[in-house]
Amino acid sequence: MGLYSFYRISKPSSERVPEEKVEGVYKSLRNRTFWGVTIAYSLYYVCRMSINVVKQPLIDEGVLTAGQLGLIGSALLFVYAVGKFMNGFIADYCNIRRFMATGLFISAVVNLLLGVFGLFQSMLPTMLIFMMFAVLWGVNGWMQSMGSPPGVISLSRWFPQTKRGTYYSLFSTSPYIGEFISYNVLALVVGWLGWQFGFVIAALAGLAGACLILLFVSDTPESKGLPSVQRLSGEELTKEDKMPTKELQKMIVKHPGIWIIAISSAFIYITRYAVAGWGILFLQKERGCGLAEASQIIAFSAIFGVLGTVLAGWLSDGLFKGDRVKPAVLSGIISTSSLILFLFVGGGFVLNIFYVSLFSLSVGVLYCIVAGLMAVDIVPRKATGAALGVVGISSYIAAGLQDITSGYLIQGFMTEVDGTDIYDFGPVSWFWIVASVLSFVLPVMNWKKMKSN
Repeated sequence: MGLYSFYRISKPSSERVPEEKVEGVYKSLRNRTFWGVTIAYSLYYVCRMSINVVKQPLIDEGVLTAGQLGLIGSALLFVYAVGKFMNGFIADYCNIRRFMATGLFISAVVNLLLGVFGLFQSMLPTMLIFMMFAVLWGVNGWMQSMGSPPGVISLSRWFPQTKRGTYYSLFSTSPYIGEFISYNVLALVVGWLGWQFGFVIAALAGLAGACLILLFVSDTPESKGLPSVQRLSGEELTKEDKMPTKELQKMIVKHPGIWIIAISSAFIYITRYAVAGWGILFLQKERGCGLAEASQIIAFSAIFGVLGTVLAGWLSDGLFKGDRVKPAVLSGIISTSSLILFLFVGGGFVLNIFYVSLFSLSVGVLYCIVAGLMAVDIVPRKATGAALGVVGISSYIAAGLQDITSGYLIQGFMTEVDGTDIYDFGPVSWFWIVASVLSFVLPVMNWKKMKSN
C-alpha cells in the first residue's frame, strides 16, 4: 500500500448496516469519533505546551535565554502556520483517523527526544543545544498542524449543520484541557524530577492519544456502511455539496470574509499565546510567584477557557438568537479589560487567578465565535479544512511573531542591578493589549460585509 492510498479518504464500505440499526450505529460511531478527536487533540496540546512549563528552569540553569526561547517557540509556530495551511487543504481528502494519529505519534517522539537529550545537555555546547531545540521544536510544529484540521473535518463529516455549532464549541475546549494538564501535571513533574521529565511525561501523553485515535475515531459514515450525514440528517444537498472539493477550496481562498476572520484570529492568538507562553515567567518575575504558584494561576486560565468555548455556542445561538456580533463585542471588551487588570493592577494569588480566569473565559468565547462560528457560517462543508488552513496560517504566523517580539521585548528591557535581573514588562504589556483590542474590532466592523459575499 502506497503512502497516498494509506492516507486518502476511506472508500464506502461494501457491507451496509441494516436499516433498523442505522440510527443506533450512527450515533454510537459519531459519539466515539467526537470524543476520540476531542480528547486526543487536548493531548496534542500537552505535547505543544510542555516547553512553556520549563522556560524558567531552562533560564535559571543557563541552558537557554529568554530571547532564544522566543525563537524556539516561534520555530514551532511558524512551521505550524505553514503546516496548518497545507494540511488544512490536504486533510479534506484524507483519512482523518490515520492522519491525526500520525501527527500526534511523531509529536510525542519529538518530546521524548528532547527529554532524553536534556539529560546530556551539560556535556554539550550552548549553541548546539539551542540548534537542537529549535530544529526539533520546528518538527513538532509540523506534526502539531496535523491535529486540528482532521478534528474539525470530523465534525463536518459526522454532524448535521444544526449541531455543528454546539459540538464545535465542545471540541474547542481541547486546547484548554491540554493546557490545564500541562500547567498542573507537567509542572509537578518538573518541580519534582527536573525539566527533562516534563518532556518525557508529555511524550507518554501523546502516545496515549495516538492509541485513542486509532481505537475510537472513524473516518466517514460511508466507510462504516452508513448513509452520508446529509441523508442521515435529512439535509438537502446544496449547490456547493455537488461541486468538486478543489473548486470549493479555490472559492475559500478568494473569499474576503475568510481573510478578515484570519486576521482577527491572528490578534486573538497574539494575546492568548502571550498569556499562555509568558504568563508563568511574568508572574515569577513581576509578581514574585514561585513556579508551582505561577503554574496554578495560569492553569485556571485553562479551566475557564473550557467554559468560555462551551458558553460561546449558547451565547450566540441561544441568548443572542444567532447574532455573532453582540457576543463578540461583549467578550472582546471583557478580555481586554481583564488583561489590563492582570498586567497593571497586580494583587495576590486569588486576584491574579480572577484576572486570568476572566481573560480566558472571554477569549474562549471570542475565539470560538470569530474563528469558529463566523467561519462556519460562510463556508461550505466540503471545504472546512481549507478554511481552517487559511485562518490557521494567519493565526500562527502572528503567534510566532508574538513569541519573538515578546521574548526580545522582555530581554531588551531587562537590567541588572547588583547581580539581580530586573524585568520591565511595560512595553510588552502594551503590545499585547493593542492586539486584544484589534481582535474583536475588526470582525465586528466587517461582519455584515462578510456575510453578504
